[in-house]
Amino acid sequence: MSLTKSALAALDGKDAARALATLAEVTGKLELIVAREPTLALAPVDVRTIVHDLFANTETIEAMTDEALDALKHGEVQQARHVLALLASEIVIAVTNIPLASYPAAVKSVVPLIDQGKIEEAKAALQAALSTLVETRSVHPLPALRARLLLKRAETLVEDGQRSEASNERLETLLNEARQQLEMAELLGYGKKKDFEPLYAELKKVKQKTAGGGGGKGWLDEIKAKLSKLF
Repeated sequence: MSLTKSALAALDGKDAARALATLAEVTGKLELIVAREPTLALAPVDVRTIVHDLFANTETIEAMTDEALDALKHGEVQQARHVLALLASEIVIAVTNIPLASYPAAVKSVVPLIDQGKIEEAKAALQAALSTLVETRSVHPLPALRARLLLKRAETLVEDGQRSEASNERLETLLNEARQQLEMAELLGYGKKKDFEPLYAELKKVKQKTAGGGGGKGWLDEIKAKLSKLF
């Protein structure tokens, strides 16, 4: 992708020789990829990490959701859009991919245009090739990641059957905070109510087991497994 852009920049600078040399390098690399991975449809060439976070509690999220719904009810679409845009707490991994079925041929088709002095047409063809790049995104909800981290911290305490009063309080705090993060994930729409109910039920079981100071290994295994399956 960067080499294609370099070739485009060379054409902007009327440097046809550099553009041709760069495109030859692009073509060579693409042919090597296809030779090594003949079944590969998309070749990743760039990765970006985008973080959207929301510093709010469940009450604030509920209020913002109600505000957006009210705005939509009254036809205030842009106001609702503005509010809804804030209702995200996630890490987005964006990967830019080259479509190997079409991109190599598109790049090769530019060479004759440059040879014929049709620079503007060559530039347009390169821009068209770049427009075929495919971006794939994976979304990782931050509340779910935080809940997983809180459970990991709680696990050592859960396994300790000889906890002090301070440790019991710390464990209760960690489990409560994990519950709050899961509630945030639900309110932000990273799953349906039925997806979260088993998680809440497992948390309740653990709290009941540990309420009297009891402890044991594997008590958090079920909720961790359910959380990993959901996210």
